[in-house]
Amino acid sequence: MPGSDKIRGDYELNGNQLKSIALAAMTVDHVVSVVYPGYPMVWWILLLHVFGRLAAPVFWFFIAEGYHYTHNRKKYALRLLVFALISHFAYNFAFGIPFIPFRTSVFNQTSVIWPLFWGVVALMVTDLESVKQWQKTVLILGICVLTFCSDWSCIAVMAIVEIGTHRGDFKRQMRGMMIYVAMYAVIYALFIHPVYGVIQLFTALTIPLLGCYNGERGKRKGMKYLFYVYYPLHLVLCGVIRLMLHGDIGVMIGG
Repeated sequence: MPGSDKIRGDYELNGNQLKSIALAAMTVDHVVSVVYPGYPMVWWILLLHVFGRLAAPVFWFFIAEGYHYTHNRKKYALRLLVFALISHFAYNFAFGIPFIPFRTSVFNQTSVIWPLFWGVVALMVTDLESVKQWQKTVLILGICVLTFCSDWSCIAVMAIVEIGTHRGDFKRQMRGMMIYVAMYAVIYALFIHPVYGVIQLFTALTIPLLGCYNGERGKRKGMKYLFYVYYPLHLVLCGVIRLMLHGDIGVMIGG
């Protein structure tokens, strides 16, 4: 990335390669969640969930990158909004969560795409020159309220804001991201499960991978569209697996 303070060493990864790693990690994490529901304390299941922590930071990072490079930010946000609405039903079906929010919990009521969309909106707010700083703070706090109930909660929004507003300063991007992840881990440990709360901190394993980013998209120009198709499709398949193995029950918090 031009202007970045990263030290890449001998290895470089383009955007498509990083997204492929994230898709693999996400798929493993979700399949394990529906095959082995609840919070099993088996070492290899925990290890698979640790691998799954590689997914979210990559998505946050490239949402911020997409915001920087897109020619039409409103269209970019609208596309994510439509994607969030579609993914809501796929995500809730996958894990046995009611489609109508807040019938079972305030946690995990919709997919991570919801805060990804609002992360773009939050970046748009930070770029408003006609709005005072305190007004921006109030607006972003409002966005945090709207996204609190989603997968990765409002932490995803704030991570995107940290990454997007400090573009070119990799250390500050990652430091800010991990501060919010630590907050999420504490809340997860206190209100959901202590060990799985600690597991959230393993998102830090993504930092060396992102540090290898060479600022290039990669040869496959359609990779971003693959994600739009793959994300809901793999969740529908997870939902089918859930029904076949366990019946129509919730398999994680929120269900």
